[in-house]
Amino acid sequence: MADTTEGQCHGIERAEPGLPQGNLIVFDGICVFCSGFARFMVKHDRRAGFRFVDAHSQTGRALYRLFDLDPDLMETNIVIHDGRVHTKMASFTAAMASLGWPWKALTVLNLLPRSLANWIYDRIAQNRYRFGRRACPLPSAELKERLID
Repeated sequence: MADTTEGQCHGIERAEPGLPQGNLIVFDGICVFCSGFARFMVKHDRRAGFRFVDAHSQTGRALYRLFDLDPDLMETNIVIHDGRVHTKMASFTAAMASLGWPWKALTVLNLLPRSLANWIYDRIAQNRYRFGRRACPLPSAELKERLID
C-alpha cells in the first residue's frame, strides 16, 4: 500500500479487486467546497477522463483504507492520475496539471516546501464546512455520468 499521509505522490503498488481503476478523484460529497471542486473538474477535464467517487460511499471508504488514510476523517481528496496516488496539496496540483493551460499554472504551488503546502491544505480541509453549508446540491448531470459510487 502507498503511504500517502504526508501529502505526496506515490505509485499504486497493486490493484485491489473490486475497486475502480483508472484516473479517479475521491472527494467529500457533503462538503460544498469539495463537491464544487469535483464539478469544476468535470467541466474542465478534457484530457484525463477522471471518474469520481464520493468519499462517504463504500468504494470511497475502501480507497481511503487502501492508501492508509482514515475514512472517517476524510482529511484529503485522493487523486489517482496515470497510476500515481496524490493526496493533500499534491492532489490539487495533480488535478490542475491534468487540465492543461491555464490551470496547469497552479502547479507553481509545488514549489512551496511540502510541509508548508500541506499545512495550507490542512487548514482548508479542517475548515471546509465553515466555507459553506455541509450539504451540497445534487450533482450535475455531467458529474452523475462520471460518478462511480
